[in-house]
Amino acid sequence: MLYEDKKSLSSVRMEHAEECLDAAKSLLTSANYKSAANRSYYAVFHAMRAVLAFDEIDMKHHSGVIAEFRRLYIKNGIFNTGLSQIISVLFDVRTESDYDDFFIISKAEVVEQIANAEAFLTAIKKYLETK
Repeated sequence: MLYEDKKSLSSVRMEHAEECLDAAKSLLTSANYKSAANRSYYAVFHAMRAVLAFDEIDMKHHSGVIAEFRRLYIKNGIFNTGLSQIISVLFDVRTESDYDDFFIISKAEVVEQIANAEAFLTAIKKYLETK
């Protein structure tokens, strides 16, 4: 794949990440906390995919995307390990909110989820500026 194509794919994925983050904020405002948590996770997921576009990596399973991002970018010190923790928490909350019928998440927890997603996207955008 040509560099220009990788850059374009990365940009599309990052736009999707931003849309998910905006949706999370809107859902928080309307007190749809589970959905807001879901969108926060997907913001991070698409941001990871934006970075992995430069490596021509895309996986069918979320766990594969997460594993490759951690292997290539966190374990190698490109991003700090705090981002790995953000991924874990957002993934776990998203999974519980989507599949556990009795899962409850508070407004305060969603505010934290969104703040973590924002921090993640900020780090990714800064990195992508160098590409």
